[in-house]
Amino acid sequence: MEGSTEGGAYGTLRRSILEFDVMPGERLSERGLEEALGASRTPIRAALMRLETEGLTGREGRGWRVAPIDLTEVRAVMEYREIVEIGVVQRVVERAAEADIRALAAAVEARSEHDDQPTGLRQGSDFHLSLAALSGNSFLRDAVADTLTRLARPRWLVVRTAESRARVRDDHRELIAALLVRDADRASALVAAHTRATREQLVGFLVEERARLRGRGFAIVES
Repeated sequence: MEGSTEGGAYGTLRRSILEFDVMPGERLSERGLEEALGASRTPIRAALMRLETEGLTGREGRGWRVAPIDLTEVRAVMEYREIVEIGVVQRVVERAAEADIRALAAAVEARSEHDDQPTGLRQGSDFHLSLAALSGNSFLRDAVADTLTRLARPRWLVVRTAESRARVRDDHRELIAALLVRDADRASALVAAHTRATREQLVGFLVEERARLRGRGFAIVES
């Protein structure tokens, strides 16, 4: 890891957490991070505090640790995400230009069935962020971005196969079709079904694999 500025330290540490270079529940020392990132104490502390607001780090006594994966939080965030994304698609139906929706459709069609896991995960996140931007409401976009950050590690564990990525792509195609004909009810129903299926998949995987993942050093809790 390397990052001499606050932005560099934050970005490098955030990526290391999201990609499991540092494990959920792992202790973090400011001095150790100074050496690993090649940064001074001030940008390291600022990065840790910023990551704390995203639910990725937390204080532990005088030190810090990577936030564990919390099953209760995953369920709650997914419920919140469903409400937010229904609001997003309703605003998109009302406000978005057809050309912008078609541009989003073109991005979905440009995906390859051979895309790897990191690419597939990034494309899925980009779709939801782009969709939220079309709502014309910056608060909705920020809310979607926050949920994606808080769900990034469970999603990384689950979105592993080409088959699962293909299902997500099909869901996105159906949603775009509803948006193009300005069918708010169908778009809302599709978003609700998509988020509920994702919630079941994420929570089901974590519950089933909890013991194995703990054996690999993952801290999984239920608050």
